[in-house]
Amino acid sequence: MGVNGRVAVYGAYGHTGRFVVAELLAQGYVPVLCGRDGDKLAVLAGSYPELEARVAPIDDAAALDGALHDAVAVINCAGPFLDTAAPVIVAALRAGIHYLDTCAEQRAVQEVMERFPGGAKAAGVTVVPALAFFGAMADLLATAAMDDWPDADEIEILVALDSWHPTAGTRLTGARNHYPRVVVAGGQLVPLADPPPSRQWTFATPFGTQQMVALPLSEIIALHSHVRAREVHSYMNMAPLTDLRDPQTPAPKASDASGRSAQLFAVEVLVRRNGLVRRAMALGRDIYAITAPLVVEGLRRIDAGGTQPGVLSPGAAFRARDFLESLPELQLAFGAG
Repeated sequence: MGVNGRVAVYGAYGHTGRFVVAELLAQGYVPVLCGRDGDKLAVLAGSYPELEARVAPIDDAAALDGALHDAVAVINCAGPFLDTAAPVIVAALRAGIHYLDTCAEQRAVQEVMERFPGGAKAAGVTVVPALAFFGAMADLLATAAMDDWPDADEIEILVALDSWHPTAGTRLTGARNHYPRVVVAGGQLVPLADPPPSRQWTFATPFGTQQMVALPLSEIIALHSHVRAREVHSYMNMAPLTDLRDPQTPAPKASDASGRSAQLFAVEVLVRRNGLVRRAMALGRDIYAITAPLVVEGLRRIDAGGTQPGVLSPGAAFRARDFLESLPELQLAFGAG
């Protein structure tokens, strides 16, 4: 692939897609602006006259082939991924190029894990779903915390956001994704309890003690695909969920020239085995913006030949701690007890 490799960004005009386009340019790649909506694509292309724009409806195989033509990889930022992941992956396999996406939807990631391993291996390409804040962050932190442990009794993931101003894509995905959420219990994927469990957790500054509720997302599927653990559970604090459930909560607002919002996040992971506990924590800003360095760093590592063909979760595809430590946007801490 190398510097100046052309990378198709499907959903380039979306909120996260714009961050990914900017990050690719910063890392020396040449984004190809792709998506379903020609009008939105034209507006984005006006800001990047040097880049090519290609319209490709998700149900038009020939248009998707054209969108991925002469690209070396595709990054899919277009949700709902229940609708977009499979068609874009099929097109990527036809083109013989790598596929990465930013999916938080459990069912969509599970379908990718189940449907495409053989095709990806046959095509000699790497497919990495859920390479985003939701999905990759917890998967990488848990994998890094486990280190040399071959398995775990329990993995507990605790996420705190100081607010959540959802994008239009987040709201659309929420309306589309009606499948029951799952967790790992007894080593198997099982439905989340109804009502979902709740608890308190004390984070580092600036969050402090927060009321939490179980909210499993794509990290559950990602971890279950490569980690032997009897229990895997995810929680989020209540404040951002109140924002998310309010239809009047506005979209994210830029707080600097990069377009990042002022939103703060913390992700803490505890891994327990035989009475021992290992911890990993990440602090940062803007769950949408942090997705761009995550997915582009994944692309860079695939580019360097560090992954095998097939369908891999972020934690299985990359050396987790090294990956996280390569991202200056994150404050990290690892420890025991």
